[in-house]
Amino acid sequence: MDLGDQLDGIQDGVRKAIAPLLEEIPITAAMPWVVGGAPARSRVVREVVRAPELAGRPELVAAVWLYVDELDKSHAISQGIDTPTGAFLHGIMHRREGDYWNSHYWFRRVGRHPAMAMIEGYDAHVFIDGVEQSGNADAALIDLQRREWLALFAWCAKR
Repeated sequence: MDLGDQLDGIQDGVRKAIAPLLEEIPITAAMPWVVGGAPARSRVVREVVRAPELAGRPELVAAVWLYVDELDKSHAISQGIDTPTGAFLHGIMHRREGDYWNSHYWFRRVGRHPAMAMIEGYDAHVFIDGVEQSGNADAALIDLQRREWLALFAWCAKR
């Protein structure tokens, strides 16, 4: 999974604002569970979400909170974003907390999001069912979760 390729085309300000978090917690170490888990200890996340390049963009802030496993903080933001992107973030959060029925509900509200086309082999509902059936130890699901995050964050950052 090449972070540089995914982040190509993002505004330099967003790239610079998120860089300290990606250096502290590389994508290959982020979101190590598909359900639950303890929030990642980050020295820089609060600075990142307050950066002017992200602060006025709730989709990016909600995604950053997902990146560090702060599901409640991500939820508080995503439930206020009344767009397919907000529903996408909301659906991810519910899947990650193990509320599969609710995750399916939010992904039905998403429909076909443009970021989904950036994720090879991605079907949100198949993903939810796979997580429900196999739990946290499935390396392929963890990889898919990271690719999902990258695609959605990159798509949002390019807007």
